[in-house]
Amino acid sequence: MFSLFKKDPIKKLDKIYLSKLEAAMFAQRNGDIKTYSMITAEAEEIRVKIDELKAAQQP
Repeated sequence: MFSLFKKDPIKKLDKIYLSKLEAAMFAQRNGDIKTYSMITAEAEEIRVKIDELKAAQQP
């Protein structure tokens, strides 16, 4: 009954993932390649978590 009000963790992680990619893009445009690669690595870690959650949800 209360699962109706439970927030989806995949949506939350996806929003964080997209914001990290956007921050990485701006760092790359500013010429800060080191920061770009660090933020991109963080985003890829989040992507792996998203994929794991999606795989766990499927029967």
